[in-house]
Amino acid sequence: MQLTRPPSPHLRPFLRLLWASAPEGTPDTCTGAREHVLPTGGMHLVFRLSGPPLRLFDDTRDLRGHTVGHAIVGGARAAFYLRDVSVATRSVGAQLHPGAARLLLGAPEDALGGRHTPLDALWGERQTAEALEQLHASSDDPARQLDVFEALLTRRLAAAALPRTSPRGLHPAVAASLGQMTRDTPASIATLVARSGYSHRRFIALFRTAVGLAPKEYARVMRFDRVLALAADDPARAWADIALAAGYSDQAHLSREFSALAGLSPQAWRQTGQRRRVMCRLSARQVKFLQDASAGAAQNRRHGPRFNIRFKKERQVPPWPSTSCFRTSASTTPPPPSTSIATCSR
Repeated sequence: MQLTRPPSPHLRPFLRLLWASAPEGTPDTCTGAREHVLPTGGMHLVFRLSGPPLRLFDDTRDLRGHTVGHAIVGGARAAFYLRDVSVATRSVGAQLHPGAARLLLGAPEDALGGRHTPLDALWGERQTAEALEQLHASSDDPARQLDVFEALLTRRLAAAALPRTSPRGLHPAVAASLGQMTRDTPASIATLVARSGYSHRRFIALFRTAVGLAPKEYARVMRFDRVLALAADDPARAWADIALAAGYSDQAHLSREFSALAGLSPQAWRQTGQRRRVMCRLSARQVKFLQDASAGAAQNRRHGPRFNIRFKKERQVPPWPSTSCFRTSASTTPPPPSTSIATCSR
């Protein structure tokens, strides 16, 4: 079960989306299951309310991984990452607008970008523990959990000193550039720099501080997001056409960028994303893929619902037990509707 909703009006300058999720019935245990999360260019704050702390892996060959905690800040990224999903968990979270991290978390986006940071490193152990305690005490009702979560963030915001230049601490030059970079036909970085009135170096510094990524990195992720939207809108559309529509020079350019950001080829993504039937007794040498849960909210507003994909791909990783069960499911509830293939070793 997953509940998503926009934040209350007073939080909308700082948050894009709120969500709460919980497994239905008895949570499944899928030993060794991992999730391959695609980049979105956004920052997230997540509280895990059940199960083990978040465990991340450096790559598919990393068997041990490392734990981050139950309260986590996921910084803006320009590459996929792997996480453990052996146990379904209850959680609440929010996707932050650029510029909101300093006010809500106490650190700028560039200090948090490209990594996962334990929240207690930013809020302190006492405040983080109190926040978890309040969320645990809010019952198992997702709507109630989101109410408590919003109240926590509202108190945090009230304690912050809002800058006079911008209600969410976002530099006007960066705010103007972000709007132009998320269009279907975005402006070039050189054009954005010229319009900002700043030097190239100064503009990059301002942008990285507010977003957590350099302008070129962020533009790559936004273009990748357009590819996913176009491919989901028309599953039969040729990749060459999608490449040109999304702003790539040709299909080869798209394939290189797609593989660098997603860790697999465009056709592998499409083929697996089109699976709809239940499949059992397949090889357990799998890694699961997921387009980050709250990615592309702006794309959804422009293009309508699109698919978030969890899918398997054969990898050269140490073998897990040889019997696995895959289940596929589709949802039309935002954040972007998901088609998932969950893998678990039995």
